[in-house]
Amino acid sequence: MSQQTQKLRLNALIALVVGSMIGGGIFSLPQNIAEHAAGGAVLIGWAITAVGMLALAFVFQTLANRKPQLDSGVYAYAKAGFGDYMGFSSAWGYWISAWMGNVGYFVLLFSTLGYFFPVFGQGNTPIAIGCASLLLWGVHFLVLRGIKEAAFINQLTTVAKIVPIVMFIVLTAVAFKADIFTRDFWGTQTPSLGSVMDQVRNMMLVTVFVFIGIEGASVYSGRAEKRSDVGKATVIGFLGVLALLVLVNVLSLGIMSQPELASLQNPSMAGVLKHVVGEWGAILISIGLAISLLGALLSWALLCAEILYATARDNTMPAFLKKENANHVPVNALWLTNSMIQIFLVITLVSAGTYTSLIYLASSMILVPYLWSAAYAVLLCVRGETYERAGRRRVKDLLVGAVALIYAMWLLYAAGPKYLLLSALLYAPGVFFFAKAKREQGELLFKPWEKVIFAMVVITALAAAYALYSGALAL
Repeated sequence: MSQQTQKLRLNALIALVVGSMIGGGIFSLPQNIAEHAAGGAVLIGWAITAVGMLALAFVFQTLANRKPQLDSGVYAYAKAGFGDYMGFSSAWGYWISAWMGNVGYFVLLFSTLGYFFPVFGQGNTPIAIGCASLLLWGVHFLVLRGIKEAAFINQLTTVAKIVPIVMFIVLTAVAFKADIFTRDFWGTQTPSLGSVMDQVRNMMLVTVFVFIGIEGASVYSGRAEKRSDVGKATVIGFLGVLALLVLVNVLSLGIMSQPELASLQNPSMAGVLKHVVGEWGAILISIGLAISLLGALLSWALLCAEILYATARDNTMPAFLKKENANHVPVNALWLTNSMIQIFLVITLVSAGTYTSLIYLASSMILVPYLWSAAYAVLLCVRGETYERAGRRRVKDLLVGAVALIYAMWLLYAAGPKYLLLSALLYAPGVFFFAKAKREQGELLFKPWEKVIFAMVVITALAAAYALYSGALAL
């Protein structure tokens, strides 16, 4: 199969963005948000998220157009602007975030099937993990058949999973009650939620997780049929998904009170719709979630392999990861990714970590790649690079980049020390892959200032390891 047959059109790129963002997160959104915030704080949180994520979407669009030579965006921007180690760290963090999110999706999928088949329990019983493993390797061999074929199947699942979400929105909009929505609007009757600012901050990692995938088209920029389609797919996909997320969250708060939503079992959309129309509503959402997760698992299998392949292709990762099969699929990158997922699926049998813990950790791992992408957009504007005849455009892009950068820094603050410590514990081992790649190129491992950054990562990772050992920190 020639490389040209692998080129992706606008509809495939949009489906990759939407398919990556709409996985299991939206189906658990009512409970995940209500656990941290009441109605008023929810509206403020979504307003901040909409502005910040839209700025980030525009950053990816701008960088795709102004730096067309930087394929696989999310890590390439960090490398171009801030050096090899920052580029590697962005790729490493993005990759871990992606496959760890998939582990969470497998657990949620079989927890949902547990609604019909009790043997699956909460998704982490031996039977559930065994079936999840079979599904994992089924997806693996499907992707091995080719990027374009897998992307086509992803388009079908993307359409299929939108249907129950739209039905949920229509039915809950009809049943929406303003008095329920405005009851304890600021959460003052629930002291455990904290202040409004605490509520907004605590819901941030949930909103980040449901938007992970916004950079999906940028990751595939090298395989896009038209370069201009990358930016279009990013913005179109973001706006569509934002509307669905906000409607699902806000309408749920008008069906059940915040404490009732917070006590629901996930997928909580099933509990909300069951409250409105009865048992068939829960069944509809459960089927929709199963389809959604299958599509998301496929999207992230593609993205995980592609990010490792792209980094190996420009010597940021070891050379063995750029090996492709006859269908132009990065085969070693795919094997490494799914092997890590398999290991962590087995770990869930003995770990106390929950689906929520997995998605929070996946969210915290993606913050560094987002931060450096926004910082690179600002850097281009400050330098005037690619803006030689675009004065007004330069000012506009600088403002958008600054908003995205401030938002990324706010997310680091919102993540809190727990997940930043755990993130450092996962970032530190990546140095072995970085060192192998540098050795293959005959280059020095670190530049002087990169040594300082790596030392900070190691110190933080050691602190996290000690905290886990002492029991001061837990998943």
